[in-house]
Amino acid sequence: MPSSFSKTCFGPITGRRTLPRRWRNTRGGSGASVQDRPEPSPARWTDLRSRVISAAVLAPLAIAAIWEGGLLWAAVILGTAAGLAGEWVRMCGASLGSAAGLAIPVAILLAGGLVVPGHPVAALALLAAGFAVAAWAGGRHHLRLSLAAGVPYIGFACIAMLSLRADPAAGRVNVLLMMLVVWASDVGAYAAGRLIGGPPLAPRISPKKTWAGAVGGLVAAVLIAEAAAGLVGGASFSGRIALIAALLGIAAQAGDLFESFMKRRFGVKDSSRIIPGHGGLLDRLDGVLAAAPVTALLALLAGRGVVLWQ
Repeated sequence: MPSSFSKTCFGPITGRRTLPRRWRNTRGGSGASVQDRPEPSPARWTDLRSRVISAAVLAPLAIAAIWEGGLLWAAVILGTAAGLAGEWVRMCGASLGSAAGLAIPVAILLAGGLVVPGHPVAALALLAAGFAVAAWAGGRHHLRLSLAAGVPYIGFACIAMLSLRADPAAGRVNVLLMMLVVWASDVGAYAAGRLIGGPPLAPRISPKKTWAGAVGGLVAAVLIAEAAAGLVGGASFSGRIALIAALLGIAAQAGDLFESFMKRRFGVKDSSRIIPGHGGLLDRLDGVLAAAPVTALLALLAGRGVVLWQ
């Protein structure tokens, strides 16, 4: 008597089985059946059009805000930080109405508000307090530390972006070229990964990311940085500029992998659907979230008023 499993999943079992017809072993044949042949792979560039459209709309707005600076830049950064915090809370499965979920955006926005008038140390202390409150309010949930990690992850980037642009002499150039290098790394990794493929970079975290994409992203970041530095008066083909670009490219790719790890941890494909072709703000800005603190640290070491790309 056939089991219900066989009926439900595979249909009734019959005594007669039709075998696939195989090609003869001729000079042009391989002996494989028609059914054994691999299915055509999906188009590699299915999301390219929406990506280009989104970039064409968002890039001029970002450049205008960076160029203007001041309160406009602060409003853009704080508004983006609020959106990032909301996506992080939802990605971690928490509610913005809960104490832990509410502590994350509140701590980040208050810290950013302290940076605007020039109090970065107090802002960092507030982020530490926000992390502690979010972790404590998470109770006994085993993922409460992952949820609370959103405070420093987004908060450090928020403080870095505001502090970088606050430099009246070098802020505009440093932020613009940092964004350009991250964008070049992203585009280079995307193109090289699609065109070359190859072994995955971190198969347990993000199976689609390849070593070819990682190398392509770094090469693109260095080349674009060298070209852009020449346009702003920097030395052509400088080892210092190449090193800075490589550091930012590595940071951007590390941020991408970290966000992929978090999405896999919580079973989420995209942080949201606000940006066509990219997903959410976290999906689009993961590289910036990691590269901005590195850029701010380099600018701090170089000194106020120093353009990193010269």
